[in-house]
Amino acid sequence: MRPPGYEPGELPTAPLRDIIIAVLRVQRYGFFFFPPNFFHKMFAEVSFFYYFCTRQTQCAKIMSISKTRQTLVDVARQLFAKNGIERTTMNDIAVASGKGRRTLYTYFKSKEDVYYAVIESELERLSDKLDEVAAKKMRPQDKVIELIYTHLNMIKETVVRNGNLRAEFFRNIWMVEKVRKNFDEDELEIFRKVYQEGKEDGEFDIENIDLVADITHYCIKGLEVPYIYGRLGRGMTDESSRPQVEKVVYGALGKSLIKH
Repeated sequence: MRPPGYEPGELPTAPLRDIIIAVLRVQRYGFFFFPPNFFHKMFAEVSFFYYFCTRQTQCAKIMSISKTRQTLVDVARQLFAKNGIERTTMNDIAVASGKGRRTLYTYFKSKEDVYYAVIESELERLSDKLDEVAAKKMRPQDKVIELIYTHLNMIKETVVRNGNLRAEFFRNIWMVEKVRKNFDEDELEIFRKVYQEGKEDGEFDIENIDLVADITHYCIKGLEVPYIYGRLGRGMTDESSRPQVEKVVYGALGKSLIKH
């Protein structure tokens, strides 16, 4: 809703001030003093002001809710990492967060729901990082390698930094898979776009982009555990292993190893 005469995004000029002036004018001169359409415009301004304040209040509430929920998730992750899921209670989370049990149960029905949210939050960190890589200005073939190493390093960092929680990642792999469904689809879409770009540039010899993206994605997932435990290229650093990985990936994409 926008009052007449205002452009999108433009706020009315001091509507409360105008209301006060209007009241004073009525008291002093009577209603006949006002020009035509004055009250129509005044009503529009007041309506817009009410709408704007309501939206601002709603946005503030949403931000507050989001911040509170994230605080609970962060605290829970730290407790899970330190004590393990089994030895962490909902009361522990409520006390450590300073939010209280009532607030905690407003957002989560059970400890399993909290754990679900923790995994989701960790995957969002990984997804954000992959988005950063995808947005970089670099050749498609370099971007593919960067995405692979970013995925593996972020997964390793996530598992390692979560201490006792790391065992739960593998023990409850079915839950992790359930939560990461959306993340997996987002990653697949990133690879599809990169492969499409490379194909259009004549860099990749790919017939079915969806199939190649699927293969890439599931190959990376299969490498997660051995990469985390250092079983992939024992004794090799990312820098020393990168040329070998490039050979495998570029060969599969029909890309020459000669860099332009």
